[in-house]
Amino acid sequence: MTETRELTESPQPTEPLVERRVPSLTDEPLSVLTSREPLRMPPGSSLADCLRVIQRGGVGDSVFVCDTAGRLVGILTERDIFARLVTGHVDLTLPVETLLNTEPKTLRPDQTILDAIALMQTGKYRNIPLVDDAGMLVGVVRQNDIIRYLAESFPEELLNLPPRPHQSMKEPEGA
Repeated sequence: MTETRELTESPQPTEPLVERRVPSLTDEPLSVLTSREPLRMPPGSSLADCLRVIQRGGVGDSVFVCDTAGRLVGILTERDIFARLVTGHVDLTLPVETLLNTEPKTLRPDQTILDAIALMQTGKYRNIPLVDDAGMLVGVVRQNDIIRYLAESFPEELLNLPPRPHQSMKEPEGA
């Protein structure tokens, strides 16, 4: 039996309120986000050690290689490792520098959430290192950090949304 559903053209009443608030939220500095501590490794660490740290950190993580002073040297993403693992051309005993991106895109904590969203979208990044003016790694912004922040900013709107906000039934479902 096929169900017939009609899509409504008009937005739900809360959408205009949300649309007006989103620009001000994305203009907030990255420092307002709650995020985890970056996964740090020293230069010379093996790819195997980096992979273990990424596995413990969770899906979509990156390892940030910092010198002894804490300055960011480069970034190694799980994608960097897995792309090589799939082709079978990676020796995990090699040092991290063999796959390290030594010129990662970075942001400062005073830059906006919109800056991070734009960089993630255009560069296909999931993790962006946050550095201070001296190049010291001071944090990381992840896609999940931004999504959590935006979701927490609209608890009523998100919790009260029907499964498909633009869909309404002509007739009630069920027997």
